[in-house]
Amino acid sequence: MSDNNQGLVARWGDNLMDNYGTPPIGIVSGHGSILVGEDGKEYIDLLAGIAVNALGQTHPKVVEAVTHQISTLGHVSNLFASQPVIDAAEKLKKRVGDDSARVIFSNSGAEANEAAFKLARLTGRGRILAAEHGFHGRTMGSLAMTGQPDKRKAFEPMPSGVEFYPYGDMDYLRKLVEINPKDTAAIILEPIQGETGVIPAPEGFLEGIRALCDEFGILMIVDEVQTGVGRTGTFFAHEAAGVQPDVITMAKGLGAGLPVGACIARGEAAKLFTPGSHGTTFGGNPVVCAASNVVLDLLDDEFLAEVARKGHIFADKLQEIPHIMQMRGRGLMLGAVLNTPVAKQAVAKGLEHGLILNAPAADVIRLTPPFVITDAEIDKAVTALATVLDEVVKETA
Repeated sequence: MSDNNQGLVARWGDNLMDNYGTPPIGIVSGHGSILVGEDGKEYIDLLAGIAVNALGQTHPKVVEAVTHQISTLGHVSNLFASQPVIDAAEKLKKRVGDDSARVIFSNSGAEANEAAFKLARLTGRGRILAAEHGFHGRTMGSLAMTGQPDKRKAFEPMPSGVEFYPYGDMDYLRKLVEINPKDTAAIILEPIQGETGVIPAPEGFLEGIRALCDEFGILMIVDEVQTGVGRTGTFFAHEAAGVQPDVITMAKGLGAGLPVGACIARGEAAKLFTPGSHGTTFGGNPVVCAASNVVLDLLDDEFLAEVARKGHIFADKLQEIPHIMQMRGRGLMLGAVLNTPVAKQAVAKGLEHGLILNAPAADVIRLTPPFVITDAEIDKAVTALATVLDEVVKETA
């Protein structure tokens, strides 16, 4: 790798805390699904900032909207109303399809899940049931609901009241609820577990949780932080199951690269927050909501159908690579399950071949490219990934 690509990396290590480790390269610019390193090398971005850059880099409509907004009205706090915030909330409410729905904006998915955690507490019940291996964020409330003990252990004791169930095991979950149904506030899950390796909920699982929640008066919270905003080919991933959650959390693709999250509640859950019970200084400011409005306007049925089409093409072509045993996921949220545990080596090797990859597990490569990735870029990426896997398998044999 060229020494020219090490300037930002060296400065990172000298100035930032080590919670992320030191990045392998520095990125200086981008356009669409392409990122450009310090040395001028181009990379096909198959991660999109961890499923964030839904419209890719420098989308002209996002640039125009954000530039106009910051030159007109920037931050005013939530002590005042502004047009972009109201517009974005109205559009999200329309997506939910329930007039009772209400929105609270935040800066991230973790904060959206913190809001959901607090909503659950405001029911007066103490128990929150979360899925094993699930991921909901790294702030203390969201971390408490994250079913990955290795991430929680260093920060214990966690906020109390969270219990875990095996993802997809309806019988176990029902028995867990029946231990104390009158103190069970909420069941939270991701429609597809992203950080664990792109694992979809089994068929019928979301429908079963909806019925269980209805039976015992429990909030169904669906974490759409990674799966939402069109990532799976429908605006919300839970639409495929035909269910309507009580609470939806989202972020990532909602801001086209700007930091915004949202917690949407409907019915009685939408009435739980009262003045002073929750807040955020920066959450949903006019500038980020200007970007969100572009995303929400562009993601019509035709656009979402195109995401689904590209996802099918990408998955089918990846499945032909000999080292890929199985493809998981939907739309442009895909997990390539390898027949050898070389995913992390493939991420490093991918940079040499112009690919930005991610490995949430030793045998899984996660692929969440921008929605604007072209068919030609998909073809090029598949060819490059086949070469990458050939090389790393030989090197580790």
